[in-house]
Order: sequence, then C-alpha cells, then structure tokens
Amino acid sequence: MRPIKRNLITLGVVAALAGNAWATESAPRTVGVVIDDAAITTSIKTKLTLEKDTKARQINVETQKGIVQLNGFVDSSAARSEAEKIAAGTDGVKQVRNNLEVRSADRPAGEVVDDAMITGKVEAALVADKRTSALRVDIETHEGEVQLSGFARNQAEKDAAAAVARAVTGVRKVTNSIDVR
Repeated sequence: MRPIKRNLITLGVVAALAGNAWATESAPRTVGVVIDDAAITTSIKTKLTLEKDTKARQINVETQKGIVQLNGFVDSSAARSEAEKIAAGTDGVKQVRNNLEVRSADRPAGEVVDDAMITGKVEAALVADKRTSALRVDIETHEGEVQLSGFARNQAEKDAAAAVARAVTGVRKVTNSIDVR
C-alpha cells in the first residue's frame, strides 16, 4: 500500500475512533487525550496487522488514558504474547491488560454463525438494559463463551453487564474483563 494512502486511512480511522470515544465517554476527557488514545489504538491495530504471528481480526484493542485492553480469542499462546509485546512497545502506552484467551481456530461454520448470533443477542440485551452502557462494552464470543470488555463507569454497571450476558440463551460462560474507570 502506498504511504500516502496508508496515512490517509490511518488519519480517517483515528478521527472515527476519536469521535466514537468522545461520544461514549462519561467522565470528561480532553480532546487531546481522546485523540492520543485513538492514535494508540490505531497504531497497535496496524502493527498487529503487519505481524505474521497475530491475526488482527481476532484482537479487539481498547485504549483509555493510555491503558490498553487486548480482548478476544486467539489461536495460540504465541499470538497472545506477541500481541502484548506489540501493545507494550507502542508509544504512549502506560499499561497493557491482556485479556486474550487462546482457543482453537478449527471450528465448523455453524458454530461461528451461532457465536455471531449470541454476540448480537447479548448486544441487544445490553442496549435494552438501563443499567448498562452498550456502547462502552465490547462482546467477543467463541463456542458460546462470551468475553465482555471495555470500560464501565462503576462496579454496578460492570456487574449488570455480566448478569445481562449470562441471561442470554446460548451463553455457556461469561468472562467479565470490563475495567471500572
């Protein structure tokens, strides 16, 4: 990819992430902090894409005030370790919380579709529940196991998100990796 095109894409992603982060943040953050966090997230995702041992599509990256969460399900412990190393080595990162779980990639298509349906149901349930802020919670599902990540305003919101997810049909297990900020 040409450097100019890559820079334009990166700039667009940073702007989109900054706007999303600004809109969903409950406690005020300066525009500079929001942009810094978006730039950190974009930088990490770009590095993950370029690294042969990681599959960027499997890894959700969240950044708030320099604290990075790595969430999702990866194929190997090597991919998990490499993702953490990449995140920790990125400028502006103060701390990395590696919530990546190692899971087998060999799955029938039906299981993948079921996981997508479960993710959609959990997301809908979170939107419908007034105790949670669905825009601040990311959902990853693998073989019926749901991983919640992102940032909550308080412990009650974090606990409510887990309770809502557990109540969804098809959910076998919930891992609550949400940080209270």
